Amino acid sequence: MNFYAIRAIYLFELARTWRTLLQSIATPVITTSLYFVVFGSAIGSSMTQVHGVSYGAFIIPGLIMLALLTESISNASFGIYMPKYSGTIYEILSAPVSYLEILIGYVGAAATKSIILGLIILLTARLFVDFEILHPFWMVAFLILTAVTFSLFGFIIGVWADGWEKLQIVPALIVTPLTFLGGSFYSINMLPPVWQTVTLFNPVVYLISAFRWSFYGVSDVSVGISLAMILGFLALCIGAVAWIFKSGYRLKN
Repeated sequence: MNFYAIRAIYLFELARTWRTLLQSIATPVITTSLYFVVFGSAIGSSMTQVHGVSYGAFIIPGLIMLALLTESISNASFGIYMPKYSGTIYEILSAPVSYLEILIGYVGAAATKSIILGLIILLTARLFVDFEILHPFWMVAFLILTAVTFSLFGFIIGVWADGWEKLQIVPALIVTPLTFLGGSFYSINMLPPVWQTVTLFNPVVYLISAFRWSFYGVSDVSVGISLAMILGFLALCIGAVAWIFKSGYRLKN
């Protein structure tokens, strides 16, 4: 394992965060804070508790997941797309660096940035509402697992994209709507039975449900099923990345 190569890629990608601090950290935190003000304070003040949790506290896991999914995909996809766009990808592929080391460097950096952002949003939430974390170990575990999984997904998107517009298609038109419809601002048990069944086909439901359970011990879906769904999607992403490197899809050509 070439740890020097991993470290070089990892630190280079992390350094990009500090060069774009306003876009990478400040914008998501400010946007999430506005959600707290509008939904948590304004709307939440006129709503009853959800599963015995105040509405302002109830939406915290969903808002963190919204930022985490979006930033994980964005960071990883942009990180691998830029070398393709500039042509420096060939220098990386011709260097004595294995595919696994390249993957660890790019995905590790993207996941790290997303985890840091998630923790900052968690601390920011304290300014708006009181909340508790019943299972801190599982909270961190789900945070890391989700960041790594969707950073892998973002890596796949970055390899697949052949233009700047395609980098935004999946996060803007698929991931963000699925997150809003996945129980970020409500419990799916509040929906009519038919729509509850339809919602279960939304994979983001399982992410938010498991993450919310780690906070308050309540969930819309069994935690075991949620964990299995996350691990299943992680396995699919790993398989897709393995095929990309084996075939050289949009990397060597």
